[in-house]
Amino acid sequence: MRAVVSWGTVRIIPIIPIIPFAGMSLFSIVIALILEQVRPLAQQRFVRAPLTRYAQFLETYCNDGRRIHGTIAWLAAMLPPLLLLLLLQFAIARWQPLLLLPFNVAVLYVTMGFRQFSHYFTDTHLALRMGELERARALIGEWRGRSAERLSSREVARLAIEEALLASHQHVFAPLFYFVALGPAGAMLYRLALFFRGQWGGSEVGVFGETARKAFHYIDWLPLRCTAAVFAMVGNFEDAVYCWRTQAANWPDPASGILLASGAGAIGVRLGQPLQEAGEVAFSERPELGSGEEADADSMQSAIGLVWRSLVLCVLLLALFWVASWMG
Repeated sequence: MRAVVSWGTVRIIPIIPIIPFAGMSLFSIVIALILEQVRPLAQQRFVRAPLTRYAQFLETYCNDGRRIHGTIAWLAAMLPPLLLLLLLQFAIARWQPLLLLPFNVAVLYVTMGFRQFSHYFTDTHLALRMGELERARALIGEWRGRSAERLSSREVARLAIEEALLASHQHVFAPLFYFVALGPAGAMLYRLALFFRGQWGGSEVGVFGETARKAFHYIDWLPLRCTAAVFAMVGNFEDAVYCWRTQAANWPDPASGILLASGAGAIGVRLGQPLQEAGEVAFSERPELGSGEEADADSMQSAIGLVWRSLVLCVLLLALFWVASWMG
């Protein structure tokens, strides 16, 4: 609290910090997750489509093959929405603090949620359970954006688990990490960095996308390892850590390899391995990750359990922190 003298009177104005308290963070996360399950946001219409047009606009006018212009485009893409969000948060905290909770929920509703990817996984899992391999192939192909017409049921299951582990980190655990650490702007920072890495991170844009790739690598460095550690804690810890240490670096993207190796070891399943796609077998790009059984529909159920246990652990830790800070 602080006293402010105004027109000869003294008014007491509460100081509301920009970074949310643990209690507000906890309630915001729980409400946002429930809301997203009940009424999922049409991400393509309200989020991805406008951002895609904005990214294409910046690339058209900035991409002349030089790295510096890629940096300028990345800053132009990231800073305006983040600054606007911070201004809104500051204004709400200053003038109407009671609205901070719905504000946090709204930001999390846009940036975090299982329903942004879970329908692919659930439908693929059900198709494999029902023995509908062609439908499972079509679903995993649509999810990955690559043909899957030659995949076996075990290969479909492997890919579905890999995609689910990566998506759960990018859509749930990493935004949650940054929300707790930096508030709503942190969650927005991560999702924007992820989006523009996806837009400009490919080799076709050359050095223009180097800033987007490197920035996301640094932004994702800590939360990715935290997610991998949580997977290990709620699963088979020894196997998860062993696979993380010995296998992750062999994956084409070592960062993703950390997450996949830890998750595979935690549930005792073998991921990676060669795939026959479009008539070719990709031996060099998919080393084996994990240990234990071959992936199948039962392994997919285990992956679901791993992700939910991880989320419950994160929420419980936040709740314990809130209780400890409240009592202390």
